[in-house]
Amino acid sequence: MGMKEMRDSWKVLIPEDQRPTRQMNDWNLDNIFSVTLRDSGEIALIDGDSKQIINIIKTGYAVHISRASHSGRYVYTIGRDGKIDLIDLWMKVPDRVAEIKIGLEARSVETSKYKGYEDKLAVAGAYWPPQYVIMDGPTLEPKKIVSTRGMTVDTQEYHPAPRVAAIVASHEHPEFIINVKETGRILLVDYSDLASLKTTTLDAAPFLHDGGWDSTKRYFLTAANNSDKIAVVDSKEQKLAALIDVDKIPHPGRGANFVHPKYGPVWATSALGNENITLIGTDPVNHPQYAWRAVEVLKGQGGGSLFVKTHPESTNLWVDTTLNPTAEASQSIAVFDINNLDKGYEVLPIAEWANLGEGPKRVVQPEYNKAGDEVWFSVWNGKDQRSALVVVDDRTRTLKAVLDDPRLITPTGKFNVYNTMKDVY
Repeated sequence: MGMKEMRDSWKVLIPEDQRPTRQMNDWNLDNIFSVTLRDSGEIALIDGDSKQIINIIKTGYAVHISRASHSGRYVYTIGRDGKIDLIDLWMKVPDRVAEIKIGLEARSVETSKYKGYEDKLAVAGAYWPPQYVIMDGPTLEPKKIVSTRGMTVDTQEYHPAPRVAAIVASHEHPEFIINVKETGRILLVDYSDLASLKTTTLDAAPFLHDGGWDSTKRYFLTAANNSDKIAVVDSKEQKLAALIDVDKIPHPGRGANFVHPKYGPVWATSALGNENITLIGTDPVNHPQYAWRAVEVLKGQGGGSLFVKTHPESTNLWVDTTLNPTAEASQSIAVFDINNLDKGYEVLPIAEWANLGEGPKRVVQPEYNKAGDEVWFSVWNGKDQRSALVVVDDRTRTLKAVLDDPRLITPTGKFNVYNTMKDVY
């Protein structure tokens, strides 16, 4: 999949000069949710204030993530089939304005956030072919394709097909931070001059997967999941700050940041296949004795958690158990009180509240609204069964709303525009 193939797949559906010059609708764009409708190859744009569906948009298959541009105007989605769709939220009815296919299989897309480059560029990485591509932000025109093939960090053997996992945009430099899964290398790609591309390569550990920022947005914490490690990138100093041993198969999503009563600022990750929620100290200035250490391990429901979530305005830590083999666990959510972690967790019957009837009804991915007073959950059922989104009042932990529109087919990931744009988690 070289430049010719990418350009052949690239379509600008609405040119930049034909797009709105201001917001043409009355939606509160900051509180829109982009919801993956996995098996129908769509996303639903939902107004977080009214809970109304704004539009159902055809995208790539099984959209893995939605990313908001720095301004919040554009939403980028990437399907597991390698297709990127660019959605303009300023349109009267927000819809696609460009598309491109960057590979046969993919997981990651991100946009430039450094001052002076806001909304200018986008980047996406493929599982196959093993490469990433930098594109023009407002049009998706492909500019630069770079292979990720190379040597592994441990045995230093050549790997022919290392996949691109998580990508985040640095707030400290004009750089994309790119995880290369099998080689265990983290690339800091300077996008300020694409003709003379500079890349800083950090040796971490094999099987790099997902991760997110600490609360200061200086340190990127990312799981090398089958190596049972968390790598910490100091994006300001452009170096690896730590490589932390944790329990088996960390799976943080973006992780969760909060202030621990004893250890100060921490970042949390759950795990695949066990009940552990590991807390890592993230404050080397005021709590240096706890920084870059696993300071506490909480016990959740276990057996296959995919995501943890909290919010700066909340005192709750939510942990899903989507892959747990028992229906009781996979259809519920565990929630901890951050100020009283020793109390353990409360279980809320999210799927039962959805009242959907038959099906696996797995509960996945807590996501906050902008204000941090609501948590949204997907109740992920079979393609031919009823699915729903369940909204919970964060303070009272009680049911607030059920969105069970029949167009919500197999909802999984949900991305609030403001929280995604500002890296709030």
